[in-house]
Amino acid sequence: MSQRIRFTEYLDLDLDSEQWHCHDCSSPLISARENYKRGCLVAERMPEEIHNPVIEGDYTFAPDKDWVRILEFYCPNCARQIETEYLPPGHPITHDIELDLDSLKARLAKGDFIIQDGKLVRVKRAEPTQGAQA
Repeated sequence: MSQRIRFTEYLDLDLDSEQWHCHDCSSPLISARENYKRGCLVAERMPEEIHNPVIEGDYTFAPDKDWVRILEFYCPNCARQIETEYLPPGHPITHDIELDLDSLKARLAKGDFIIQDGKLVRVKRAEPTQGAQA
């Protein structure tokens, strides 16, 4: 059985294959050494499609398309929306999760952590007992 850690609501990390996976359908997205968003389908949405103006006039409290773009990232297999980000026009896609996989695997092998129910859990070490004081 593979070692999977649930990283976000819809994103899992498989440590054995070193791949990002969709949590819903388990499809691999891309190497965990890369930005998972590069393994997703991307839809660019206009702010007015999502945010209705709060008031009438020039300043509506809704995002301005000249100042923000909305990117949605989807699993290419099941179309589950994995992430959304708001960026200035022309800004590159962010790399929001970057792991040191080698250190994580070493600490799991050493017993500092275990994977329990898809969660990374720190193993508590027993405190050494001190002898009775006179």
